[in-house]
Amino acid sequence: MSTNEAALRPMDIIEGDMDAGRLDDDVFRPMESFPTGRWMTAMAFAGGLATLFPICAGYTIWRGIGVWGINAPVGWGWAIVNFVFWVGIGHAGTLISAILFLFRQKWRTGIARFAEAMTIFAVFCALQFPLLHTGRPWLAMFWLVPYPNDQGIYQNFRSPLEWDVFAVSTYGLVSFMFWYTGLIPDLATARDRARHPFRKFVYGLMSLGWQGSNRAWRHYEKAYLMFAGLSTPLVLSVHSVVSTDFAVSVIPGWHTTIFPPYFVAGAIFSGFAMVATLIIILRRMFNLYHLITDNHLELMNKVMIATSMMVGYAYAVEFFMAWYGGIAYERFVFINRAAGPYAWAYWTMVICNVVVPQLFWFKKVRRTVWMIYPIVLLVNVGMWFERFVIVVTSLHRDYLPSSWGHYAPTWVDIGLFAGSFGTFLTFMLLFCRFLPTVSTTEMKAILPNAHPAHGASHG
Repeated sequence: MSTNEAALRPMDIIEGDMDAGRLDDDVFRPMESFPTGRWMTAMAFAGGLATLFPICAGYTIWRGIGVWGINAPVGWGWAIVNFVFWVGIGHAGTLISAILFLFRQKWRTGIARFAEAMTIFAVFCALQFPLLHTGRPWLAMFWLVPYPNDQGIYQNFRSPLEWDVFAVSTYGLVSFMFWYTGLIPDLATARDRARHPFRKFVYGLMSLGWQGSNRAWRHYEKAYLMFAGLSTPLVLSVHSVVSTDFAVSVIPGWHTTIFPPYFVAGAIFSGFAMVATLIIILRRMFNLYHLITDNHLELMNKVMIATSMMVGYAYAVEFFMAWYGGIAYERFVFINRAAGPYAWAYWTMVICNVVVPQLFWFKKVRRTVWMIYPIVLLVNVGMWFERFVIVVTSLHRDYLPSSWGHYAPTWVDIGLFAGSFGTFLTFMLLFCRFLPTVSTTEMKAILPNAHPAHGASHG
């Protein structure tokens, strides 16, 4: 066996004696059977947490955003922290699915569908926060979205908030189209397997009349490749634009050119950590150990080592540039981050994002679930604190000591964040219940018996 053949062995991606029929049975079982006790318990928890969001959002709209912890000089608080955090979470889905598809990386097939869904729901959660931050979300369309009008009044295209609207909405739309296009053949399989007329009707409607003809497959493959090509630059652009919100300001600690690559690396880092956090639960909940193997986890952990080092390098470069630039305000901000009132947040960020992931250098840690899980949870915590450090520490002590202040979140801030997590988890659980979490179409293409040459050596 040549080196290339060894690198692409199907058994590295799928474990056990697998054929197309068993693959369909395993993937579609959660959709066709009564919900398990684990799923219902998780759904009750996530649904209960999700109710916090409309309660806190309604209270915010009723009383105004003064109920948040923001003040002068900290005009940006948890809402923007959460927005950047959720946008970052949405990065891994498109990265795994689109970029690895273009590079023909077959290990993506087991986790791509789940990661794509995570992107859609994370972007949805992210968009809630800037909308609420406007104070009057029912007017946000008139302030943010260009629309034909006879008064010659248009949006302020010089505003970074306007750039976010275009960047995030474009990314969300293309990611949704990419995800839905990949779902169509599997939805047709769900339609063909459905016994209840209502299920057959719904899946038939969603599969857009897919019949699996040669012509349909050719159009499908072209469309999937096109969306993969469109999505790939968006992975780099969307968080670059979000980071530019900060970089175009004159606030010390924000006005820096390293933010776009720094934010993109951090977004990929946090996105992979969230995929690992959820997919470990998914494969246990639906017994998918043979489709989402330890090899998948190990490869994701290797990506996290690389991005962790990029993020750590960015932290060091920020300090170096603050010293090398010779600007007293810039230098003060970074000393204040490491030794000021929010030093606990800064060192939490460094330990979780730079120190802890180094454990993945050990192969045993990379392949042992009970060792992986606390690490990826800490990475999620660390990446949220990274956004907190960037937003709050630069604002709470600006140029004038007379305007210095302290920021602390209120119960509304905490409720909105917890509610957004509940909303995200609720969507993910519903997705696992009603749609195929693994792409059977792509998995069938890499099964051993899918290749004509298979078995020739045994004849």
